[in-house]
Amino acid sequence: MRHPIAVLILCLLTSVAAGSASAADREKLLSEPGVYGTFAVFQMDQEWWKLDKAARMAALTEVKAALKKHGERLAIDAYLLRGLYERGDFFLRVHSTELTQTQDFLLELMGTTAGRYMKNTVTLNGITKKLNYVPAFSDEVKAALKTPLDPGLKPYAIVIPIRKDAAWWLTDQEGRTARMKEHTEASIPYLKTVKRKLYHASGLDDVDFLTYFETAKLDDFNNLVIALERVQENRHNAQFGRPTILGTIRPIEDILEVLAR
Repeated sequence: MRHPIAVLILCLLTSVAAGSASAADREKLLSEPGVYGTFAVFQMDQEWWKLDKAARMAALTEVKAALKKHGERLAIDAYLLRGLYERGDFFLRVHSTELTQTQDFLLELMGTTAGRYMKNTVTLNGITKKLNYVPAFSDEVKAALKTPLDPGLKPYAIVIPIRKDAAWWLTDQEGRTARMKEHTEASIPYLKTVKRKLYHASGLDDVDFLTYFETAKLDDFNNLVIALERVQENRHNAQFGRPTILGTIRPIEDILEVLAR
């Protein structure tokens, strides 16, 4: 016979999975320009871990309800930080067509019983845009950019905010394109193993860009960053990281299970 807590966990996970049938159009939200991306890092208060399991599971049912409700118009992804990042236990990446929708979700999440034990340690906001420099690249570079990712799971996720110096923005389009071409060429050897996504953040946050990566090979990611540090464009990075957020991509049910332990 299963332990009652195990039964409750199973019911919670099943309910979350069932709610995905009416989820937002993820492909559209994750691929089109003009979509807002928010990265919200949460750390559970020490008092949370002092609650008994039954109380934690009961509190997490409210979290599950909020995820199901807002998942009908948002793309919500979950990442486990506990053990890899000291300023958080998990983070959520939320995509929306209106930033108010993301705010409404986070307000409801933090208003739940479990949410009262969550400290929002980091929040980063950006928006996706059409490619700015690639249209001016050579056909050879454009073809290389179509290199397909290696198949298989990419369990690691890394978020790195970047702020450019004033000299970057004062450089003309031709000069910035030349530097970004060099940047792009340095990244080509890693296109098979490192997936990336760019968010523009100027005016929406204290940085200019949010860079998001997925990979199964952290050694390749490490080498990619080193390669990018060697190009001319890197001289214009007034901020790279601070914070650098490293976690693992997990189904939301896995995150809830960790929080219920």
